[in-house]
Amino acid sequence: MNVAKSGYRVFSANSSVACTELAKKITERLGVELGKSVVFQESNRETRVDVKESVRGQTIFIIQTIPRDVNTAIMELLVMAYALKTSCAKNIIGVIPYFPYSKQCKMRKRGSIVSKLLASMLAKAGLTHIITMDLHQKEIQGFFSFPVDNLRASPFLIQFIQEEIPDYRNAIIVAKSPSAAKRAQSYAERLRLGLAVIHGEAQCSESDMADGRHSPPCVRNTTGHTGLELPLMMAKEKPPITVVGDVGGRIAIIVDDIIDDVGDFVAAAEILKERGAYKIYIMATHGLLSADAPRLIEESAIDETVDVSMILAEAIRRIHNGESMAYLFRNITVDD
Repeated sequence: MNVAKSGYRVFSANSSVACTELAKKITERLGVELGKSVVFQESNRETRVDVKESVRGQTIFIIQTIPRDVNTAIMELLVMAYALKTSCAKNIIGVIPYFPYSKQCKMRKRGSIVSKLLASMLAKAGLTHIITMDLHQKEIQGFFSFPVDNLRASPFLIQFIQEEIPDYRNAIIVAKSPSAAKRAQSYAERLRLGLAVIHGEAQCSESDMADGRHSPPCVRNTTGHTGLELPLMMAKEKPPITVVGDVGGRIAIIVDDIIDDVGDFVAAAEILKERGAYKIYIMATHGLLSADAPRLIEESAIDETVDVSMILAEAIRRIHNGESMAYLFRNITVDD
């Protein structure tokens, strides 16, 4: 397709082979050429971007997946966006399936809200719109000064459950923590299944002291104005792990948005097995699986792990075989 007719170009931020391949498949389906650019690392690990064609007055899509080296991928995106901005592109739209630093979207002790910082950096670099999928918290959209399309992957996972899990009617949707209960409830309602919630944590955890749960100390403050006594500050303490809901003799399906540090999932699977679940699935949008997560999953009570990339790979295979594109696009919905 001629650039003048399409009115847009697609570039790859080139963070990985997977990103380049994804960009090529997208441009093949759209019938446009992949934008010509070079993205590379200098010997001192600085990121350099050279745009090899004119983008003046055009709408540009930047495809960027987030590999293990998150910070390099972010710099590639920022530098490419800024290069396109200074080359007089009309609109610059980032296609970022997994938005990095999305877990750091709340203030914790003396930390910072890093996802807000990243949103500001993207705007300053020149992005005018982003398309992402299943933000860790919907409220992250409020950090941006430009439009955000937050696509939902739940229809893919729901279809997978209905078509690929035998006897899924005997399943129960599980939230691995109370904070994940809202997401799990949404799946349970659409599948007409029961809901279980795992509450509490292992006792004598080494993280108890580190996360400030035992601060401030349980003493009365005697300083200050005469006659003013502050109330006693009680330390937080979570109860032992328990399951709210009956999972005995059922298929347990734990749903979440990200599978990264799998310690919580492994612990949840163990308690579900103890309570009688005979098969355990872990399902999420983003299967990051950092560090030794694959090994931990293999050695755990988890029977199968599913993320959207696996489902999309199957969709691409069907498309390659000449089957309908409807399989891929009928399930994508935008978070209103």
